[in-house]
Amino acid sequence: MPSFLTPENLISTFGLLGILVIVFAESGLLIGFFLPGDSLLFTAGLLVADGQYLQQPLWLVCLLVSIAAIAGDQAGYLFGRKVGPALFRRPNSRLFKQENLVRAEEFFAKYGARSIVLARFVPVVRTFTPIVAGASNMHYRTFLTYNIGGGILWGSGVTLLGYYLGQISFVKEHIELMLIAIVAVSVIPIAVELLLARLRANRAAV
Repeated sequence: MPSFLTPENLISTFGLLGILVIVFAESGLLIGFFLPGDSLLFTAGLLVADGQYLQQPLWLVCLLVSIAAIAGDQAGYLFGRKVGPALFRRPNSRLFKQENLVRAEEFFAKYGARSIVLARFVPVVRTFTPIVAGASNMHYRTFLTYNIGGGILWGSGVTLLGYYLGQISFVKEHIELMLIAIVAVSVIPIAVELLLARLRANRAAV
């Protein structure tokens, strides 16, 4: 990603407020799909452990990040409810690709309400799934329940992972390597889905 979008640069420049804005945008705004989510939270945990750039207590960072993630999905859900099917007819642009929306729709169709939690850990799908849930008129109370659970699990979980691993000397000395690993792990679900889809397509063609 561009240097100005690297997690450490974003945090050193904008601090905790910047983290919250990015988490909110990536969780439910169409333009937020390209923002670093997992790596940003992991780095935030690392920096809290190190006391660099983030001096706030860990519990406060986790609480605010979780709230931002939940609020972002709420915004995405409400946007989907308001726009509805018209969103699926929107032409492609530099910041919007129908394929991302279709991928989220397929993810939502496959996992149902659980997708609100599972999508938190899948880049790009994380941004579009709450929008699809709203456009599909998913029951609001069901969405809210899964949204709160997923927001806490992802927002606090990834941050805590970075915090505790950040106290290991090897991790502190190889932060860039760890960030690459986090991004690679977060892409695995998409790779698996693409592989399974290709296998199903090959079997259908036989």
